[in-house]
Amino acid sequence: MAISSTFFSNFLCTQTPPFLKPSPPSTPRMLTAAASTTPAHVRIVTRATASNPATTGKREPRGIMKPRRVSPEMQALVGVPEIARTQALKQIWAYIKENNLQDPENKKVIICDEKLKKVFGGRDRIGFLEIAGLISPHFLK
Repeated sequence: MAISSTFFSNFLCTQTPPFLKPSPPSTPRMLTAAASTTPAHVRIVTRATASNPATTGKREPRGIMKPRRVSPEMQALVGVPEIARTQALKQIWAYIKENNLQDPENKKVIICDEKLKKVFGGRDRIGFLEIAGLISPHFLK
């Protein structure tokens, strides 16, 4: 199998191949030193942009997404000893809707049963915006 010398000369030449040459700018102001030496349409792969198997994958959850230990009262309501705040809110809302604990006249008001009273400080009725603040003490450090 014979390989022509033009094949090697295209790859060994010191000039930039025609398909990598930058197109001329439309206005003279766009021409800069960086634009004239490195074409904008060629991506240069550096070590930082290459995928690293150690850094790829899922990140450790933080903040309200991080599971925390909960108080025994909260554990009785959500059913697990450790849960993220977001998941706890979802489960509390599921419990409220499942047991029809919203005030029929004003859906923004929750009528607490015995389980919810333990979590919400013994209050009979709470507003839905108060839930996030009232569950905070139940997440242990």
